[in-house]
Formats: sequence, C-alpha cells, structure tokens
Amino acid sequence: MKIQAAVVFSRLATLTLVAAFSTASLADVGTHLEGGSAKIITLKLTDYQSALRKLISDGYDIAGVDVTNGTADVIVAPDTVIQLTSLNLGNVVNTKTIDPAVAPDVGYTTYEELSALLSDYHRRFPGILSVESVGKSVEGRDIWAVKISDNVANHENEPAIFFNAMHHAREVMTTEVAIDLIDQLTSGYAANPRTKNWVDGNEIWVVPMVNPDGNNKVWTSNNMWRKNTREGYGVDINRNYPYAWASCNGSSASTSSDAYHGPSAASEPETLAMMGIVGRIQPSLSISYHSYSELVIYPFGCDQQHAPDRVTVENLGKALASRLPKDGSPGTYAVGTAWELLYAVDGGDIDWYYDEHDVLPYVIEVNASAEGFQPAFTWRQRTVEKMRAGWGFMLDRMQQSGVRANVTVAGQRATSGVVTITPIAGDQQMGDPIRTYKIKNDGSFHIVIDPGMYTVSVNVGDRSIQQDVTIGATRLDLAVAL
Repeated sequence: MKIQAAVVFSRLATLTLVAAFSTASLADVGTHLEGGSAKIITLKLTDYQSALRKLISDGYDIAGVDVTNGTADVIVAPDTVIQLTSLNLGNVVNTKTIDPAVAPDVGYTTYEELSALLSDYHRRFPGILSVESVGKSVEGRDIWAVKISDNVANHENEPAIFFNAMHHAREVMTTEVAIDLIDQLTSGYAANPRTKNWVDGNEIWVVPMVNPDGNNKVWTSNNMWRKNTREGYGVDINRNYPYAWASCNGSSASTSSDAYHGPSAASEPETLAMMGIVGRIQPSLSISYHSYSELVIYPFGCDQQHAPDRVTVENLGKALASRLPKDGSPGTYAVGTAWELLYAVDGGDIDWYYDEHDVLPYVIEVNASAEGFQPAFTWRQRTVEKMRAGWGFMLDRMQQSGVRANVTVAGQRATSGVVTITPIAGDQQMGDPIRTYKIKNDGSFHIVIDPGMYTVSVNVGDRSIQQDVTIGATRLDLAVAL
C-alpha cells in the first residue's frame, strides 16, 4: 500500500535543503526541491514568446502554459519568487504553494504496479498482447513495451504505430493514458468491431513508462522531479536524442537544469531503449504523451524549422488536435511546432523519429494548468476518456489516405532502398515538395499522406520503378517488384 505521509524527509534534511535554496542558482531550483516547499507562479506574460525564452535561458522550470491566455506556470523556491517577478515579464495572476515531499495521489500507478498490471494483461490476453523489456534504466529497471496485434507472437508485416508516455517523471497522468489505451484495445477486442479492426490490421506498440527511475523518485522524495536519475542530478531524456542535440539553445549544458541534455547525444539508456524499439518496429505514426498545457506538437523543435512534408504533418496535427477538447474552457488543443507554441527544443524524441525513421510523430500535452502534473485522481477518468478520441483517430488514420507496399527484388524482400513521393503538377490538393522515405527493414513502406495525385518512385540499388497513383480516402496498397 502507498502511504503518502511516508514520503516526507526528516526535519534536519528539510532545514538543510531549504537553506540551500537561498544560495542555489535559478537553474538549480528544479533539482533541489526535495524536502522544502516550492511555489508555482502563474504569470500573464506581456510578450508571450520572448518571455518564455527569457525564462528558459535564465534556467527557470516552466511547468506548463496556456497558449490562449498567454500565461506560464513557473516552479520556483520561495526565495527566488522576487527574482522571478523582478524580470518584469508579466503580472502574477496566481500563486500556489506545493510540497515536493508529498507523493502523488495514491491512485496513480507506480512502476511496481505497472509491472504487475502488464503481466496480468498478458495472462488475460495472451493471443493479442505481449510484454517485453526493451532496455534497462540507469538504476537497472526494465523499460516495458507492450505489443498488441492478432498473432502477436509473429512479425506480420503489418503497419506499426507507436505510443509512449512518461519521458518526464512527474507527468504521472501520461502513464494512465497509456494504460487506458492498452485496456481499451484488449477488453474491447472481442466485442467492438472498430477495435478488432485496429488490432487485426496493425502492430500497436506502447511504452507506458519511459522513465521508471524518475518515477520512483517522484514517489519517494520529489514529486516535481522531471529527469532520469543519472549521478543524482539526472538527464532530461527528451533532450537527449541525437537529432539536433544541443544545437539551438533548446536544452541546457548545466547538470542542475531540468532541461540538462546529458554529456552526449543518446548518452542515456532510456534514450537508447526508445531508439532501439523505434528502429526495430519503424512505425508510421506515433504519439508521445506529456503533461501539461493542452497542446499537440509536431516536428521540428528548433527555430524556423519545418518538416519537409509540412502540409501533411500540419494537416494531421490539426485533425488530431481538433478531437481533443480542453478541460476547463471551450475549444480544442492548440497545435504547432514547439518553437511556435513554446520555445526552441533540441534533442527531442519526435524530431529523431521523424528524421531517422520517417515517422509522423506528435506530442500531446494532456490537461490544463488548473490540473497540473498531478491532479486529484478523480481527473484520471475524464482525461483518459478525452484522449481516446485522439489515439482512436490515429489508429483509424493508419488505414486512411496513404500508400503502402511490399518491395521485392528478384523475388526477395528488399532490405534497403528509398521511395520518393512527388505531387503531380497541377494537383491543387497538395502543397508539399518532393520527399524521400526509407524502405523499412522488412521490405515495406507505409506513407501516410493527404489525398492527391502523386508519382511514386522506388529505388533499390541500381533498380528502380516509377508509377503515377491517385490516393483517395483509403490507403492504397501496392506490390512493387524490381
């Protein structure tokens, strides 16, 4: 049983840490919250984007934002409130005192409970669900991945879709969304034709807790902990991926920063575990769940960068966001790149997925500022129910407009090669330029793209083939022989 009162430091430790606040740099605040009080200051920003960038550059921990109202929640130690307000970035509209030494609501899922729960799902649904460890954390915990598909023990050469949660330890609601996804797909398989279609037609992969060590720290000493637990100071896993790592002031070189990007790209075992599974399954679509701010974010994270197939990426992102109603106000989630909605981000997972494996990936920041990272567990059901429309849309999208093919060369499955998709001149539906995609390691490609007229060119070594196609509302499946 989880006892919240047990997760409190001794009085001596508390006094020591509170004293440390007075001399800590601003970048140290997020790392040294154990045992002392902290405040979440909500600022109505005068200049939203420039203020966010100033806060990040000064080392403040931005917990979340409200894009519509132009506010930001900033976590600070009590002694740094005056320093924050003296920046004159906006007006204080709310102040909330938190105790980082109190564990989250007992209803949320710990790592140990998750491990037992996944084992139970496998026991109950062995024909459609498997569980495997895709790597070990810094402290040696297994990073669990769930596969859901008919004939789950086999590689079926079906399209893959990938969901993950809790890159950041304090974002406990995200694991609940992943668990609910697993539960809905398994419990609904026998009775719900739509669910059965998803499971039978795809390989669905879920990593419910990317950061198990950080999660343990959230439960045992600091409910605001964000990073993994490398050397005690931790690395932000979602600033540690190789694409654009440490390249555009979207992370920090300071070990005390909550956005510390690590000593080198992919230095962390959690990052490597995620890279390994994505490289193996090579999904067409993915969602990475974070909290909070009610946002849908797509590549790229660095300033002024857009995806080469920007129209497709943005259209899909907008369609996804339109299905996610806000918690406490009218409308749906805001959508855009990180640098448009927030600030520059480098070394993030979705940018690497997109660049390295041609995934169309999205971050969903669940919940609003009023709920924060760890709302009362009564918010759990409302949140997961709202998220079902988003992941359900993405599963439906796997069979909608796009092109999929198995490529053979002299009767054997291709193991490499490229596919180039070119909009045919005069087609007004598409605005994307040419883009080249890699053939997957099983000889297939599955490109999610808007309806339109295209030339599909497949090249493997010195062999090539070209075909004009019209892509409508449903996926076009081809057989390509070279």
